[in-house]
Amino acid sequence: MADLPTGRPFAAFLFDMDGTLLNSIASANRCWQTWAERHGLDFAQIKPTMHGVRAVETIRRWAPDLDVAHEYAALTQAEMDDVDGIDAISGAAAFLRALPPDRWALVTSAPRLLALRRLEAAGLPEPALLITADDVANGKPAPDCFLLAAAKLGVAPADCLVWEDAPAGIAAAEAAGMAVVVIGATHEAPMRTPHPVIGGYDDLEVLVGEDGALRLAVRDWIASPLRGSQ
Repeated sequence: MADLPTGRPFAAFLFDMDGTLLNSIASANRCWQTWAERHGLDFAQIKPTMHGVRAVETIRRWAPDLDVAHEYAALTQAEMDDVDGIDAISGAAAFLRALPPDRWALVTSAPRLLALRRLEAAGLPEPALLITADDVANGKPAPDCFLLAAAKLGVAPADCLVWEDAPAGIAAAEAAGMAVVVIGATHEAPMRTPHPVIGGYDDLEVLVGEDGALRLAVRDWIASPLRGSQ
C-alpha cells in the first residue's frame, strides 16, 4: 500500500459520495434487493456489481429487456424514500468544512436529487460543485466525471486528488491521470490497490496555502500508520 501524499500540493480534492463520504450501503441494498425480487432476478449476483456505477448501467446489465428509464426512475425514488441508517464516514464533515468551497467537488454516480438527499441525511455540507450521473454520457469507470469536475474548477487533472472507495471510481480517477486515496470504511475485506487506504478522515487535516493549494497532513498526535488503515 502506498503512503498518503502528504506535503504534495493539490489544486483540488474530488470526492466520490457513497462509501467515501457517507455509508448508504444498507439503504441501497434494501432498495436493489426489492427491485431484483420484483423482477425475478438474483440479488446476490447483482450486489457485487452495483456499487460505484450508475444505476442505469446496472439495470441495462441485468435487465436489458425492461423499460430502463422507467426502472431507473422507480429505483431512484425508492432510494430517495429510504435514507434510514445513512451516516457520514468518520471525520468527513469536519474535513469537508475545512476545505475552501472552490477547491473541492463531489463526483458521484448517483443522480443529483438522490445525492442531495443522502448528503442531507448524513449531515454533510452541500458542495459548490456537484457532478452527478445526470452530467455525463459515460459513467465510471470512464474518466468523464472527474475530468468535467476539474474543468469546471479550472484546474489541471494532474493537480487533483480523488477520494474513492470503489473499483470503478478508482479506475476512472486513474484514467483521468489523478492521484487517489481510497476510503476503506465500508469494505468487507481489505482492497488490493496500489493506492493508500484509510478508514476515515479523523486522523487527517488539510493545510491551505496562501496560493490556495491544498496539502494533506497527519495530525501530530497520531502515530503512524494511521488508525483504521488497511
